[in-house]
Parts: sequence; structure tokens; C-alpha cells
Amino acid sequence: MSVMHIAGHKHQGPREVTLEEVRATLGNCELCPLWETRNNIVFGVGDPHARVMFVGEGPGKNEDLQGEPFVGAAGKNLDQLLGLAGLKREEVYIANVVKCRPPGNRNPRPEEIEACSPFLREQIRSIWPDVIVCLGNFAAHFVLRTDQGITTLRGRFHQTGHFYVLPVFHPAAALYHREWQQYLDDDFRLLGQWLKDHPKED
Repeated sequence: MSVMHIAGHKHQGPREVTLEEVRATLGNCELCPLWETRNNIVFGVGDPHARVMFVGEGPGKNEDLQGEPFVGAAGKNLDQLLGLAGLKREEVYIANVVKCRPPGNRNPRPEEIEACSPFLREQIRSIWPDVIVCLGNFAAHFVLRTDQGITTLRGRFHQTGHFYVLPVFHPAAALYHREWQQYLDDDFRLLGQWLKDHPKED
């Protein structure tokens, strides 16, 4: 049964596979060359039944060392942003397009994204969130299947199948481009308002 077929059913979704099963399938992955330079696979963290799932680009240095997404300065920014949306980190799920750190924090290559993407797809199917927040261009391109930039996409919700999608600037990018922080603040307030307007169904 396809995702699109199920999407019409009230408060039901795939969830045929657990996150533990996805992680077990990933194993000690060597599907692309990133495994040769990583310290840890950064699978994802959070509530397995979260209403809101965040998708970033890939692990940085701190994430690679600790095996958890968004633990450095960008993580602190994300925590503050979650507060603007009325959320706590333990209420959401956070994953990345690629699970291993690209050397020197370079952009992930198309073949690396392609090798890793089935795991993210299965994470999304397992969690079946209401909203996917795309942190930066790579996540937005993956989820929305577009090549439009984040500057064009941000500031509003998009819909793809069951999911509402909110593309935003990457919290790490706002550390270098301070003027982007206001856009991030605005977009996370927009997320908070959406969640108030769409209360969870029992």
C-alpha cells in the first residue's frame, strides 16, 4: 500500500516499521565513502511519535563525536527556536539527510545523499509526523523534491502528501548570517501558531 493511499485515512499512517528496525538495518553502514572518516553514525533522536520532525543536512564535528544531532552552537540555537514554537526537544524528532559527517563539514554529495536517503524515508514513515521542518537547502530539496532555494521556500507551509512542510534557514547558518535569525524566529513562531490551530486528534 502506498504512502499516498494511506494518507487519506484519519490519523493513520504507515508506521509499519519502528525506528529500532530502521537503525538495525542501517547497522555499521558502509554504503558511501563517508563511513571511512566518521566517528559515529548520527541516526536521530527524539519522540518516535512526534508531531513535528526536523530534518537537517548532516552531522558536524560535535555531532560526529557525540553521535547525536544538533549538540553544538547550532543545537543551542535550535533549542531556543523550539521554545518560540512552544516545543521542547524531547517532544520532537531530529534527523539529518546524511547520517555521517562529510569531512571538513563540506556539503554532502548527490551520491552520498542517494545512498543514505532510504533510511531517512523510513524514519519519516515510522514517525509519520504532521509537520516536517526542513533545516536548510539540502533537507528542503530532499523532502519537497525541488531545486528552489530556502530563501524562496521559507515563510510558509507547503504540503506533500500527508505532510505539511515548513522550510527554514539552517540554525547553524544564522550563526554566520545574523540577519537570518529574525527569519528563523518568525518561522518558528509560525510553526507554533500552526500547532495551536491544528490540535492533535485523539
